[in-house]
Amino acid sequence: MKLDDTDKRIIELLAQNGRMSYVDIGKELGLSRVSVRERVNQLCESGVIEQFSIVINSELFGKTVSAFFEVDCEPNALVTVAETLVNHPSVASCYQMTGPSTLHMHVLVDDFSTLEKFINEEIYTLKGITRVDSHILLRRFKSRNGLKL
Repeated sequence: MKLDDTDKRIIELLAQNGRMSYVDIGKELGLSRVSVRERVNQLCESGVIEQFSIVINSELFGKTVSAFFEVDCEPNALVTVAETLVNHPSVASCYQMTGPSTLHMHVLVDDFSTLEKFINEEIYTLKGITRVDSHILLRRFKSRNGLKL
């Protein structure tokens, strides 16, 4: 799907406020509510917009410890390790990165004892892991979901 300037502007508005009504978007862009709805539906159907969601403040939700992991795996174990880890509720994201079969993982937990339990019982028990490095978040300067237009 080729995006025109109107599609891009609709996406920008929805990225700023996913609850913005089609009427308000239409007013902003000089379009009818129906036209906006049709464009949004087309953006969804084509996969440009994958989903509408909310962003939760993890600290206010009780997840006060944010940790990032670099997990090196034997090449034949990488997919199995990744598929196992991503099913854990504490894993916020997990990516395969360039390098020696490396997974980059972001974990959110309630406290340091929960983090220690996650490391010892969920990571260290998996077969095929060759190295684990962890980094604890001290301060967040910027965080963004999705693509910035």
